[in-house]
Parts: sequence; C-alpha cells; structure tokens
Amino acid sequence: MACWEDRLQACEQKIADLMEKEKTIVAFSAAAEYGGAYGPFNKETVLVYNKLFANVGNAYCNSTGVFAAPVAGVYCFIFSYHAGGHEIAKLTLIKNGDSVVMTSDHKTGADGADNGGNAAVLELKRGDQVYVRMAACSHVWAAGCHVTFSGFLVSQSPAEHCNVCEN
Repeated sequence: MACWEDRLQACEQKIADLMEKEKTIVAFSAAAEYGGAYGPFNKETVLVYNKLFANVGNAYCNSTGVFAAPVAGVYCFIFSYHAGGHEIAKLTLIKNGDSVVMTSDHKTGADGADNGGNAAVLELKRGDQVYVRMAACSHVWAAGCHVTFSGFLVSQSPAEHCNVCEN
C-alpha cells in the first residue's frame, strides 16, 4: 500500500471516530427531595439533588450531587430554589471548586417565601466537575420538586485535528 493510501485510510478512520463522538448525548435533571426544610447547616454544603428525572450519559451522581463531564465540550447548567424568608437562601454553581454564578435572598420576616435561580454556559474538559453549593446558614425548601438542577451538553469539542492528513 502506498504512503498516501495509508494516510487516506488513517484520515478516514479519524473522521469516522469524530462522527461517532458527535453522537454523544449528555443531559440530566434532578430535584432535591428531603421532605421540607433542608438546612441551615453550620458549613457550606454540596446540595445533593437526589430525585432524578433524567440522567442520559450517567454523568450526574445523585448520591454526591456532582456532575462529571464525560466528554470535553460546551455545557449548559440551570439551577433553582424555593425557600422560606426566615433564613437566607444562597446557592452557588461551582466548577472544579471555583464559584461561577449564584442566586440568593436575604433573611427577612416580611415575605413568606423566596424563589431564585441562575444558569451558566461553561466550557468543560473531560472530568471537570460541576455542582451546586449551599452557603453556611442557608436553607431551601426541598419538597415538591421546587429545588432543581439540570445540565446538558450543547456541543462536544472536536477531537484533535488529524495531523496524519498533513503533508
């Protein structure tokens, strides 16, 4: 087989691999269900969304509350809460230990309930971790599917370019 035929065959295989990877679907949606008031706690706490609605690709762990990117790409995450106004409510979306976006409400006695949410589009590498952290002395109403966390892969990052095809 000629050198150019080897290169052509290698490039065709790279293209086939890329097309197969593009079929990757990652999506999850879950709620925190603990029967009512959840918190406040003395320290920051990862909010574990234990009731799964969907977990395509099995990237979200409903026992730890952590999403781990199975492939590199652009992902969208959305989280929301409902809480009573008698304590603060403060949730932060975390990527690999760093704060990304948050939603919060101050402690008040005047209103009966607080609601909030936020979303972010993040570029993740394979293995990056994303989760929601509840601030110390914060609480949510973890019943009736009011506290949710969802995410999905928007676009998978392309594989490294085919240097076999060059020359």
